[in-house]
Amino acid sequence: MNDNLFSELFNTGGVRIALVGALAILALFLLAQTITIARDFGRSGMPATDTVTVRGNGQATMPPDVARVSFTVENTAPVVANAQVATTKQANTAIDFVKSQGIAEKDVETLSYTISPQYSYPNPCPPGTLCPAYSSPKITGYQVSETIQVTMRDLSAVGEMLGGLGKLGVQNLNGPAFALGDPTAGYTAARADAIDKVKTQATLLAKQLGVHIGKIVNFSESSGGYIYPMYGLGASAMESKVAPAPNIPSGENTYSASVSITYEIR
Repeated sequence: MNDNLFSELFNTGGVRIALVGALAILALFLLAQTITIARDFGRSGMPATDTVTVRGNGQATMPPDVARVSFTVENTAPVVANAQVATTKQANTAIDFVKSQGIAEKDVETLSYTISPQYSYPNPCPPGTLCPAYSSPKITGYQVSETIQVTMRDLSAVGEMLGGLGKLGVQNLNGPAFALGDPTAGYTAARADAIDKVKTQATLLAKQLGVHIGKIVNFSESSGGYIYPMYGLGASAMESKVAPAPNIPSGENTYSASVSITYEIR
């Protein structure tokens, strides 16, 4: 009776089709495994020892799209609070001017805020004279300073910004530092150039050696950095109230990268 039941199930069309499909899938799997084994026959699972390493340097020259300018506002008074009030008032005036030039809130950043005591020191005794007892330095007041950085995205307005800040009497006006808004873009482009050069060199080297380049077994990279133009005004920027806005060329930045690629050879 059981034999008849098994025979009836096997002769059912659906069961027969499912069984044939399963056998077909199994056959394809075994075929793929056979091809893989045949391809890797004679090759050990150890790391490749027949290799060649090619090194290359790449560069990318790109125009900057941001300029960063920093300046300091500082005031001194006998009392800390008074120095803070004066510094805050002057800093707010400078920040209001910056924002009036179309600079977004996110592009104005305070880099530092410091309060430093100011001292008076006793005069040294002239040579050959009798000095009174040594007296320690005395605090005469407090200096409060705030350093602010501005990121500009309209490079044509850099000169007006520098000229306007100079008229406001800020100190230590420095910049602009021209750069890319995406700090990785320049290096990424330079690395791509280095990789292209390595690929070309590896193909030529393989031809000269009479070998075939295989898969990559090692990769390393290093950045050569970049050089950008700088423009500094310094404290003298506040000396003239009618100085014309300077002309500030932005130039281009050159980025560099080095890569090393190790290929398996056959």
